[in-house]
Amino acid sequence: MTQPTHHEPHDDTLGTRLNWLRAAVLGANDGIVSTAGLVVGVAGATSERSDLLTAGLAGLLAGSMSMAAGEYVSVSTQRDSEKAALALEKRELREQPEAELEELTELLEQRGLTREVAHEAAVQLTRRDALRAHARVELGINPDELANPWHAAGASFLAFTVGALLPLLAIVLPPASARLWVTVLSVLTALTFTGWWSARLGTAPVGQAMARNVVGGALAMGVTYAAGSLLGAAGV
Repeated sequence: MTQPTHHEPHDDTLGTRLNWLRAAVLGANDGIVSTAGLVVGVAGATSERSDLLTAGLAGLLAGSMSMAAGEYVSVSTQRDSEKAALALEKRELREQPEAELEELTELLEQRGLTREVAHEAAVQLTRRDALRAHARVELGINPDELANPWHAAGASFLAFTVGALLPLLAIVLPPASARLWVTVLSVLTALTFTGWWSARLGTAPVGQAMARNVVGGALAMGVTYAAGSLLGAAGV
């Protein structure tokens, strides 16, 4: 009796979604570390809740806006490059279709197909949608999913803000006697989690990623707290 065939679902956007998720984790991590370093540094100089809140909010807004602006510029440049590459490919397909067919055949050969199979595949792909075929095989671009700078900017802004809220709330909500230790423990716990998550997304060793994250965050807080304490003691 013939067994039913089970087809594993394939999604061409999986890699894109993983990249976005990885970027979100890294953005949140940046928000945690930078804001924690800022508020802990201020805490070394003063215990006034209003000062800590002002510094934390300023760091959150400055960091999130900077991340969003940087991501917008970066992705806009990427999108412009992709559009220019597609425009050039479209012109080459119009002006020298035979050369482009041969190029597509060679690219498919390099992926392990025989010459005959590669040529037949290139012919069929060209008949169906020549530009799409060259965009995917030659350029590694999906014409339907060009990078969106506004999406990237919004995602970076949100990720950084979410990460920055943790140390900000941890430093202003507890009583003065506990806020520093609550902040440090909260931040190190969060960094352990983001280190684990980023390692899993990148299929990297989990222990090393978590250790790097925690040590880096602890070092940042230690340095800024020491600087804040020295400046506070000097009355600056």
